[in-house]
Amino acid sequence: MRVLITNDDSVSAAQLLPLVRWWQKRAEVTVVVPEFEQSGKSHSIELHKAFRAVPRQVEEISLWTVDSSPADCVRFAVMGLKMQFDLVVSGVNKGYNMGLDVMYSGTAAAIFEACALGIPAIALSTGVREYDRATCYLDQVWDYVVSQKLLQRHSLYNINIPRDPKGIRITRQGGPYYCDEFEPQGEDLYMPRGFCVYENSNDLTLDTDCVTAGYISITPMTINRTDHGAYDQLKALNP
Repeated sequence: MRVLITNDDSVSAAQLLPLVRWWQKRAEVTVVVPEFEQSGKSHSIELHKAFRAVPRQVEEISLWTVDSSPADCVRFAVMGLKMQFDLVVSGVNKGYNMGLDVMYSGTAAAIFEACALGIPAIALSTGVREYDRATCYLDQVWDYVVSQKLLQRHSLYNINIPRDPKGIRITRQGGPYYCDEFEPQGEDLYMPRGFCVYENSNDLTLDTDCVTAGYISITPMTINRTDHGAYDQLKALNP
């Protein structure tokens, strides 16, 4: 199996090399990651200027750093390096990516780009306080993915891993988790300050409630943004 690893926390992410080493025991691994942190950059790509892509050696790991977004890391690996992959793994992100926050996530955007290129992909995220143990539960997660044939059933998953998980549940995307206030800094500058707006409904089918309750959340995702319910109602308007 040929696996591409990327993230949005950059080449400096503390859990990047542990993740790469874990995968190297199971697959042929290529690593293409942002040179600088790209959190919250969503699915941005560079269209109007050249960006730097550099082969590097970090400890014993050969990798590429790209001075652009996670989506561009995937694009560069596939279309720039002309490589083929059986799976793209994005993460492990320092901070959960769940609920509506998924649409801002560079970690999630990397798997959406992979899907657009026809490659199965999974995003891995964990809590900020749990980040130092990010790779402790990979065996449990991957054993579940393999045993349940998840990648044969669907090709795109968002996975969030709490500390000391009680188990694994299949979930759907929840609602808002964070919002921002904008604090004036003077000289026409404003600083966004995030605050939690999450309301627990104790619905373990939602990724937000599932992770809060201590379970690993595996959410099948899609890049198709058509509202099919609305389309079915409105298509009769077509001439």
